[in-house]
Amino acid sequence: MSTPDGKPDRIPNRNLLWAKIVVDELARSGLKAVCIAPGSRSTPLTLAFAEHPGIKVYPHLDERSAAFFALGIALKTDRPVALVCTSGSATVNFFPAIVEAHESQVPLVVLTGDRPPELRASGANQTIDQVKLYGEYALWSVDMALPEAEPDLLLIRYLRTTAARAYATANGIRKGVVHLNMPFRKPLEPTVVENDKTDFPAREDDRPFTRFSQSQITPYEDRLGAFSHLLEQYERGVIVCGPKRPGEGGMALACAELALLAKYPILADPLSGVRFDERTGNAVVVGGYETFLSGSTFESPDVVIRLGQVPTSKWLNEYLDRAQSEHYIQVSASGVWSDDLHRTTELIQCDIATFWLEFRDLRQWHTIREESAWEAQWRAAEATNWEVISQALNVGDDFDAAFVYDLIEALPDNVHLFAGNSLPIRHIDQFGKPSAKNLHVFGNRGASGIDGNTSTALGIASQTDEPLVLLVGDITFYHDMNGLFAVKNLDLSNVTIVLMNNDGGGIFNRLPISGYDPAFTDLFIMPHGLQFEHTANLYGLEWVSTDNRADFRRLLSESIGSGTPRIIEVRTNIQHDEMRRKEVIQSVKNALKANMNTGESK
Repeated sequence: MSTPDGKPDRIPNRNLLWAKIVVDELARSGLKAVCIAPGSRSTPLTLAFAEHPGIKVYPHLDERSAAFFALGIALKTDRPVALVCTSGSATVNFFPAIVEAHESQVPLVVLTGDRPPELRASGANQTIDQVKLYGEYALWSVDMALPEAEPDLLLIRYLRTTAARAYATANGIRKGVVHLNMPFRKPLEPTVVENDKTDFPAREDDRPFTRFSQSQITPYEDRLGAFSHLLEQYERGVIVCGPKRPGEGGMALACAELALLAKYPILADPLSGVRFDERTGNAVVVGGYETFLSGSTFESPDVVIRLGQVPTSKWLNEYLDRAQSEHYIQVSASGVWSDDLHRTTELIQCDIATFWLEFRDLRQWHTIREESAWEAQWRAAEATNWEVISQALNVGDDFDAAFVYDLIEALPDNVHLFAGNSLPIRHIDQFGKPSAKNLHVFGNRGASGIDGNTSTALGIASQTDEPLVLLVGDITFYHDMNGLFAVKNLDLSNVTIVLMNNDGGGIFNRLPISGYDPAFTDLFIMPHGLQFEHTANLYGLEWVSTDNRADFRRLLSESIGSGTPRIIEVRTNIQHDEMRRKEVIQSVKNALKANMNTGESK
């Protein structure tokens, strides 16, 4: 704090002391960013963060959008981000993002202002039970000690160690959410309270009070030997890369080298960081499985190597379940279970890059087999898939998946792409052709909700100068229109939003309920007729609309890197979209069947 003439002043009261110590230790531990929603009871925390020179403050009017924006920052930086709000229902508005962060293992430190104990369960205004509010979705929850007028040194150390522990826990091997609930009595503002002892000596160095260090978990040599023997023994194996968790940046190179060694195909989810990466080189990277595995008679693998979270694809998961592989191996740095089929025969807790380096050193790098009929079968199916899709989409038919195919083909190197949930991520999974283009693809696939997708994408955009494209459906866009406030408020000029508008919940057309009208249309599709151009005007974004693929490609090219935030609305028809998608799938199946009959893909 400072006096009106700018001279340093002592900390005015116990509340500011508490808040400043916690914020200082978070910063010393590595915290660089905080998202703050305005409120009264959190005033000491807000002021402490605002005054700290090492922490950037991202203000938000809406708690839910603030929380998802923080999630986006943490997704991009792989570093804990703080969240601050006042007491009451504001804390509950953080909950959806906290659920997603927990399920996706994204690090957040949540600080909620609260009423003092005597006001809890008393009928006091804006007071709810916030103690352990987030339940098992928080790795650690602490109801912090109430600020005291004359704290002893033990209590001061408690504040420092708790803050350091909070950051370290959120940033642990299993990353996630930590909740610090901080009660304050009035005065909440920087009013001087003469009897409050606040003149504790300042810490002169930059180190945290408690330093936490982590060691790499390395696999036992006997398990590496057993893994090597497994690859040598079985020709038919697949490497399945689901959505990556934070910190798994070495997955692409490790998978590529493993694939080349064993001659196994890589079945790469678009969120894995493997499908669009030049480091995959000559490995067989498969992205067409959602199309050609549906109802297929593909041979079953003997070995499945699973990385990342559960894949997006319905038909890939069904194929893996049907295969009943003898060896189903998960490799996970956090050791968190990620197998809804419950077919895992071994879980190796180790970072994939570390695992691969240890394995490569053991084998001294020589290939297991020079060629593989199994690998050739996958390579041929993948090539046929994209050849047929490319031809099918050249007929000029404009439907939603064709626009997504064009989007992936048109994006330049190093663009950040956020895939909205529901249809967008599924279209990218099915129609996003693998390439050596380095695309950074993100999504909220922990809980797979449609809430907060826009805010998460904007949080990512705030951490890069590269263009960011958000591909989002109309219902998902509607759910987080508040999040658009950040575009102008935080000057996010690198954003292009591709809004796929089919006037309702198109994803439900893929479910059996689609045959039961009128309930299906009225209660599932729910056509809304909304004019989203008004939303663009409200938040100061440019707006264009098209139903033509040629126009879309031009508009996208003009927008990316233009420095002007823009919404490109793509209008499609739900029934036509799904009909054409099924026709394309059938065309691929017919071509594969013809190739099998002529022996081309044996």
